[in-house]
Amino acid sequence: MNHEPVPGVPPLQQDDYKLKDTSPQLGERLATTYDLVEQTYHLYVRVVKAKDLPVGSDPYVEVKLGNYRGRTRHFEKRPNPEWNQVFAFSKDRVQSSTLEVYVKDKEMFGRDDYIGKVVFDLNEIPTRVPPDSPLAAQWYRLTDRRGQGEIMVAVWMGTQADEAFPEAWHSDASSAHGEGVFNVRSKVYVSPKLWYLRVNVIEAQDVISNDRSRVPDVSVKAQVGNQTLRTKISSVRTMNPLWNEDFVFVAAEPFEEHLVLTVEDRVHPSRDEVLGALSLPLTMFEKRLDHRPVHSRWFNLEKYGLGETRFSSRLHIRVCLEGGYHVLDESTLYISDQRPTAKQLWKQPCGVLEVGILGAEGLLPMKMHDGRGSTDAYCVAKYGQKWVRTRTFLDTLNPKWNEQYTWEVYDPCTVITLGVFDNCHLGAEKSDTGRDSRIGKVRIRISTLETHRIYTHSYPLLVLHPSGVKKMGELQLAVRFTTLSLANMVYIYAHPLLPKMHYLNPLTVNQVETLRYQAMNIVAARLGRAEPPLRKEVVEYMLDVDSHMWSMRRSKANFFRIMSLLSGLFSVSRWFNNVREWKNPITTVLVHILFLILLWYPELILPTICLYMFLIGLWNYRFRARHPPHMDPKLSWAEAVHPDELDEEFDTFPTSRPPDVIRMRYDRIRSIAGRIQTVVGDLATQGERIGSLLSWRDPRATSLFVVFCLCLAVVLYVTPVRVVALGGGLYMLRHPKFRSKLPSVPGNFFKRLPAQTDSLL
Repeated sequence: MNHEPVPGVPPLQQDDYKLKDTSPQLGERLATTYDLVEQTYHLYVRVVKAKDLPVGSDPYVEVKLGNYRGRTRHFEKRPNPEWNQVFAFSKDRVQSSTLEVYVKDKEMFGRDDYIGKVVFDLNEIPTRVPPDSPLAAQWYRLTDRRGQGEIMVAVWMGTQADEAFPEAWHSDASSAHGEGVFNVRSKVYVSPKLWYLRVNVIEAQDVISNDRSRVPDVSVKAQVGNQTLRTKISSVRTMNPLWNEDFVFVAAEPFEEHLVLTVEDRVHPSRDEVLGALSLPLTMFEKRLDHRPVHSRWFNLEKYGLGETRFSSRLHIRVCLEGGYHVLDESTLYISDQRPTAKQLWKQPCGVLEVGILGAEGLLPMKMHDGRGSTDAYCVAKYGQKWVRTRTFLDTLNPKWNEQYTWEVYDPCTVITLGVFDNCHLGAEKSDTGRDSRIGKVRIRISTLETHRIYTHSYPLLVLHPSGVKKMGELQLAVRFTTLSLANMVYIYAHPLLPKMHYLNPLTVNQVETLRYQAMNIVAARLGRAEPPLRKEVVEYMLDVDSHMWSMRRSKANFFRIMSLLSGLFSVSRWFNNVREWKNPITTVLVHILFLILLWYPELILPTICLYMFLIGLWNYRFRARHPPHMDPKLSWAEAVHPDELDEEFDTFPTSRPPDVIRMRYDRIRSIAGRIQTVVGDLATQGERIGSLLSWRDPRATSLFVVFCLCLAVVLYVTPVRVVALGGGLYMLRHPKFRSKLPSVPGNFFKRLPAQTDSLL
């Protein structure tokens, strides 16, 4: 889509918002599957163990290559320690011809002394490329002034495709320390398996209030983890209340929470008394794959209060884990997975998505370090249940990750999301904030990719700030989508987006939004426990947690999207009006000829429409998009947005702004709502006028319409259809000389019909 220049925005800045083609030197497909990234070589050093070290020493290993030093952890009083740790040194930064491996004693830390060392000549280091077998470690005798002990080491030159790459200590992250060492590593995560837990609270028996003089007003509170729902108070005050209400919760494997049901008595509008409770592990419930009935069960309640009873109250419930639904944890607009929870219901994958995360360019400084701006960037990609995180490049505005990942695709009408973040958990020195800062996000819809084509583009990283839209840098990607079966692809396009249970027993809109929020919290909590953790702010940004919040900017964007769709209808209407007005006599004559042909051969109408659509499709193929769509600030109304509207969008919920600002915004919304109210009222008026044609609300108008319908029925019965169509078409296309400028008779009649506006206050 071609956009006009935005007023007030320099042309260079508008160009910066566009997608750019790149030409990276991608790896060749030799003995590696890393063909969507630039191959980078690293010197790997695997320190396995040592033996026969001096008794009483606290040994650790220091690997030194030029100015880079990597250290293992130390062991106290152990002459035969085992480390099994890998160090990786980027070949591009190697400034030495020798590699030195020192075995040191912690007691000697700070002194220029060591137990022993081994020196390797880099010219003699072998090269390994997977799938070659791992290089076997060998024993080397330590050389020093005492000459005691041996160390087992393996040294080789390899690429980022090496199995040791993700867990290795990297020389370009040498400034990280403490827990920060683990927070810079690359990692693959898997979202927890989510289930919908359906709880049907049917009835209770023998519910007795703590106050024996009154019949209880009973309700049931159901709780799973942090999720709480409550039934209505029984409409009939009785000891055997009936509810028959359905609740739906989100639960994740492994099931750690219990279903807690509490029967409560409303003794005061602000106070409930617990009459009994029930705690059930989720593992005891049946897993349902379809909509077949589930058997209900009675459970005895644990009694609360001082009153003693000869019998126990009981609760009648029906509970199951729904495996036929897909538990939504992301916005349905950017959904990346549509499979049901139960794995036995999954279909075969239809393709493979490969993404090479090459690097980023021109990132803005995100924090201050040593008196200057710095950025410690890493990239996160999310598709389906699989999350990936690249390693963190420290203190650079142009990181080069060159990491490649693969996903199975079960439905092409899904979206992969990639986000770039600034790592703020690298140790005490750089931990300025407790949250990783967002740099930008990219979405790619799989269905917009051509099969087997490699897309290499630089995507602008755009973030909306309270001050306006800002470009934070560019993310360079290489993407390829490969289909496995054309027949399977056709099958997918003919079937519903979501599993069948979403249509056989659908959830309400409010349920979907609430359950999505709960599912997102569960996913964030589980991924936050990984090592390194994928933090909550990262998960929320990737899952678009605030996509449902009110925004004046989004409202304008959606309104103009609708107007853009309707513009086609308006264009057709203007064209037809020009034909009727004989603005171009040749076009009008051709329309007359086409109309007569279709009237004489009505069987050609549908084939003509289909052929016309086919020809339009072929014509538009020349102008098809050559690259995936990307975030458009103009379409999002992010370039010309008012500062106060942005401030409102970034406001908390509930609001934290002063009363005068809230009053101004409230008045603004009232004015907008007033215009919407007028439009809705006009639509209602037209519909009510149609209904009043036969309602005898206006006796004269209904009489005229009924008589007209009778006459028209007689005329249409005795007149051939082609003659009626011919007369109507020629009347519509008549020359302006034979047309009055006054409104038509049907229009005048319709506007005189009554509506219910007279009854409004």
